[in-house]
Amino acid sequence: MVPISEVDIVLRLVISCILGGLIGMERESLERPAGLRTHILVCVGSTLMMIVSIYGFAGYESVNKDPGRIAAQVVSGIGFLGAGTILREGLTVKGLTTAASLWVVAGIGLAIGCGLFFTGIAGTALVFLTLVLFGQMERHHWSNKYCDRVKIVVRDQPGQLGKVGIFFGKHGIGIKNITMHHVPEEKVINLEFVLKIPSNADMIQIFAELTEIDGVLSIDKPC
Repeated sequence: MVPISEVDIVLRLVISCILGGLIGMERESLERPAGLRTHILVCVGSTLMMIVSIYGFAGYESVNKDPGRIAAQVVSGIGFLGAGTILREGLTVKGLTTAASLWVVAGIGLAIGCGLFFTGIAGTALVFLTLVLFGQMERHHWSNKYCDRVKIVVRDQPGQLGKVGIFFGKHGIGIKNITMHHVPEEKVINLEFVLKIPSNADMIQIFAELTEIDGVLSIDKPC
């Protein structure tokens, strides 16, 4: 096999840097655990390992070579990095999309390392379209209104979280996430909710009724 030229090596690394950066920028804009630099490093690293796998053993024709070996290790190994972006917060798990984007960026890097430029570029376009366009559709068309960081202070006694949860359920309000923080010295619990609120909900009235629940001490205004 004819060794790859230095110009071609640089070209592949630069293209993988740009493609990985495009996806990383979208993740960075949403303040996800893995952003611009991480995606660039994964994409460029995958390209580099693929180049080494294919062309790095020129002159060793007597050795049984399999360029797919390193690629397989990249695909499986990226799972450990992706797992680091998955976080459990309250009742929800976050970071699955970012973990998937790291996995697919590694695939894009491998494609560019093989010289499959069209495949890598087309894959990047589809991934970017999925993250940006479909993400907006999911947030604005397929979901109801969200309200972040609704903070409720309740007495530190059994059953308070259940009372609040039942109250939201009666009004058709979904709970996407709950964070609890005990303050023993004040004998209170700080609850932080991420809610899925119906568009026709009268939140002023709902929060007024919520303050009347025994044990609810204060409520921050929803965003």
